[in-house]
Order: sequence, then C-alpha cells, then structure tokens
Amino acid sequence: MIDAALLNILVCPVSGAPVIYDRENNQLICHTSKLVYPIIDGIPVMLEEKAKPFVEPQ
Repeated sequence: MIDAALLNILVCPVSGAPVIYDRENNQLICHTSKLVYPIIDGIPVMLEEKAKPFVEPQ
C-alpha cells in the first residue's frame, strides 16, 4: 500500500507525467512513458533503470 499524499506528488522521472498506483501488482504505472516502477518494502523505486516496460492488458 502506498500513501495517497505521496501518490499525489509522484511523477514519472522520464516523462514528468503522473503515475497510477496498481494495487493488485503493487507498482506504479506511467502511461505516457509506458514504464512500470516497482514498490519495494513500501518505497517507490522511481529510477528509469529499475523500471520495466508497461504492457497493456488485453
């Protein structure tokens, strides 16, 4: 779980766009840059080198 106040200020470091919390997978998604950032031990890891490509669910 991520704090709602923190989520409101987080942006993707690549695009500067807001991120969306994926509660089911405990990760942050940026639709603009198509990247997924992990949350490890409750801490968002907002580093481009730790991000994975986002694949749209079908």
